[in-house]
Amino acid sequence: MHRKLHILLILGLFIFIASCKTPYEKIRTSEDPQEILKVANAYFEDEDYVKAQGLYDIVIPFYRGKKEAEDLFYKYAYTYYHLEEYILASHYFGSYATTFYDSPKREELEFMEAFAQYKLSPNYKLDQSYSQKAIEAFQRFINTYPNSSRISECNDLIDEMRKKMEIKAFDQGKLYYKLERYQAAVVSLENMIKDFPETSRGDDIRHLIIKSNYNLARKSIFAKQEERYDETIRKVGQFKKKYKKSAHLAEINKIEKNCLTALKEISDVRLKK
Repeated sequence: MHRKLHILLILGLFIFIASCKTPYEKIRTSEDPQEILKVANAYFEDEDYVKAQGLYDIVIPFYRGKKEAEDLFYKYAYTYYHLEEYILASHYFGSYATTFYDSPKREELEFMEAFAQYKLSPNYKLDQSYSQKAIEAFQRFINTYPNSSRISECNDLIDEMRKKMEIKAFDQGKLYYKLERYQAAVVSLENMIKDFPETSRGDDIRHLIIKSNYNLARKSIFAKQEERYDETIRKVGQFKKKYKKSAHLAEINKIEKNCLTALKEISDVRLKK
């Protein structure tokens, strides 16, 4: 008797749980792909992207290769974007563009592939790997669609990210200088000039290169000092020719004078030997 009552209670519990299923759970477990897709699209239109994505996950295998697949994958990619899952969004935007090569929405989704990468671009103080990936993706878009109405926006976003990368690079050079890693500072800042030839802070960068080069010479062993002072004087000459009205000229002239004095002292030491 007790055993039968126990079984009835369990059955009653299952029936109660089943009756308490939410509409979402009922459709999710319905095994009716057409109805699931219909409800998924309704959730998408209502901007309930979590539920829409969950239902799209279920029906994607059923609709592969069918006419509904293009719109399904389009909305599926956007669910990730709207949920701020930008890595996966970029992947699915790119996958759409590759899979539905002749789609009229291909241009839009190739742009969104790059834009999702842009959304991952962090504060300039952090690693800029995603900024670089986004720049490369926007550049591919520009090359593929040179007449697109989105070209101006792409260029603006590229400029924005390059500006962050430029600030990051300059801060890196300044950090090396503060840490008295003068050779690393010179290399880092000279690479910055190569990477950002259009920079508006050219005199600031070259000023810091000269200071780093000068301090490197001062702290070098005697055998390397002459060469490094000469190199500093050469850079000073280039600076004065290029930036005749720079605010740094007074300090640059002082460094040049110090280098000439140091070179004379080196020459005097050699004459005494």
